[in-house]
Amino acid sequence: EQNKKVVAPAGTTQYISLTALNRLRRTDPTKVEPMWHSQYAILKSWFSDSSEYSLLAHVNFKGFIISTILLDLANGYVLKGLLALSILSVLIVAMPVIELLISRFLVSGFFWSKWPTWGKFVHAALPLKLLIGQLLWKGAAKSFSSLESKVKEYIVDLECSILEENVPITVGVGSEEDLEEEQLLDSDDFGTESVEESEEDTDVSEEEYDVSEDDEYDSDEY
Repeated sequence: EQNKKVVAPAGTTQYISLTALNRLRRTDPTKVEPMWHSQYAILKSWFSDSSEYSLLAHVNFKGFIISTILLDLANGYVLKGLLALSILSVLIVAMPVIELLISRFLVSGFFWSKWPTWGKFVHAALPLKLLIGQLLWKGAAKSFSSLESKVKEYIVDLECSILEENVPITVGVGSEEDLEEEQLLDSDDFGTESVEESEEDTDVSEEEYDVSEDDEYDSDEY
């Protein structure tokens, strides 16, 4: 993916695109830290509100709603609840139309012409009726789960776009470090204090991240 931001632990060159990393931690977080041989606490350092290196600190209010409220709060049950409430609201609004269609279907000739087929289930034993009800419930739950997966995938894509837009570049052309160097070159003041600050900045924690923009990076390699 060209013109995508890539990220890696500070001092390493094992980069992965920011979008791929965020999507991986949403779909299968157990595979994130093994990408760097489990040497760094990636999830705790980069995606925790309590960490000073958290990437989520750069997101806007929209990103806060998506990441913290919809995806993280109550382990995703907020998203499930809102989705269920939305479906229920649609059913309530459409109830007059649904009742009309059901009543027309129940008195139709086509429905009663199939009496030999479905009539046997009317007089079936209770265990068989319970089994049919269980199958119907499983089908509804499976459909809801499929819908939830599609909605979550869409929301994760929005989260990835927000991170891609808001996380600053820290290494390479266009980075904060690059801009500081340009300002120093344009200035005639190269005091000892500036040199000491530069040397201190290079002494980073192993859990800090480097973000750069690579035109030739291909995330399929990871």
